[in-house]
Amino acid sequence: MEKKPMLSRITRQYLDTYERILQNMIRQMREVTLTDSISHNFIVRMIPHHQAAIEMSQNLLQYTTNLPLQDIALRIISTQTQGIARMRDILRTCSALGNSRQNLRRYEQSLSAIMQVMFSNMQHARVANNINCNFMWEMIPHHQGAAAMARTALQYPICPELKPVLQSIIATQQQGIMQMQQLQRRMRCPAR
Repeated sequence: MEKKPMLSRITRQYLDTYERILQNMIRQMREVTLTDSISHNFIVRMIPHHQAAIEMSQNLLQYTTNLPLQDIALRIISTQTQGIARMRDILRTCSALGNSRQNLRRYEQSLSAIMQVMFSNMQHARVANNINCNFMWEMIPHHQGAAAMARTALQYPICPELKPVLQSIIATQQQGIMQMQQLQRRMRCPAR
């Protein structure tokens, strides 16, 4: 069993806020009203997912003085805010496109597995007395989950307006993961 590090009051404050945001995201993603539309079901889960990334980034910005990490957090806030607005704009249209029961069942099984891994990895993210490292350990599985959710939705019939949103999610999340992994190495944030 890994020994828990001694944490400063500031780190504990940061982590308490992170935990509150995470639990709220998990609850909202699990409690959505699902329909027979994969497009609808994706959007209503991804909106709280994006909102959590915005709030986690805002939490980090209260504490970090690391300029590259500030840039990453500000980019997350900007892209995810735009993504939420776009998904809200197309929700009604996209919800009208229904899917077969077989496709819905397969999609929901895949999505459930992705969310389970993402939630677990975020809940059990490594913790150190270093808020910058903590944020990246938390945000990388968050981004990995979003990209996996988008790739899964693209395997099924979805509304045309949603496809560029999914492609943008995959591209921005993969870019963010790569940037954070490079920054982790430079900052010596050890891998698991």
